[in-house]
Amino acid sequence: MRHTNRETNTSTLTRLIKAADRQHPVTLAYLKEEKDDAGRKTGRLIETIRTVEIYDFTVTAAGDIVIKAMDRSTGEARSFRLDRIRTYSIHRTRYLVARPVTPETKQRTTTGLATVTVLYPVDCPATARVQLLADALAA
Repeated sequence: MRHTNRETNTSTLTRLIKAADRQHPVTLAYLKEEKDDAGRKTGRLIETIRTVEIYDFTVTAAGDIVIKAMDRSTGEARSFRLDRIRTYSIHRTRYLVARPVTPETKQRTTTGLATVTVLYPVDCPATARVQLLADALAA
C-alpha cells in the first residue's frame, strides 16, 4: 500500500499510468464528497475504498487530474481526482471488467471540463508520458 502523502503527484501518476499500461487493477482509498438522503452534496469528505481498472486520464478546466476507471464490484465507470487519493495498491492480476464503448467522434457534452489530448509514441515510457502531459498542461 502506497501513501500519496509520502510521494509527489508525479510519482503517483507515473505508477498509475504504468498500472493502466500493464492492465493491473488498483485498489484506491480516496476522499469523496458525501451526499445527503436527497442526493445533494454536503461538502464533507468521507474515505471510500474501491478496486478499479483504469482506462483513461483527463484534466479538468480547474487543472485537476481525473482518473477514469471501471469499478470491479459494480462494473460501472467511475472518476477519481488524483489529489483526493489517500493510498493505493497495485495488483498483479489482469483486467476483468469490459470498458465503456465510446466512438472517437462523440462530442463531450460536459460543461466546465477541459481535456488535453497528448499523443504518445508506442514505445514511450510512463515517465516520459507524465512529462508530456505536464508540458501539455503548461501550454
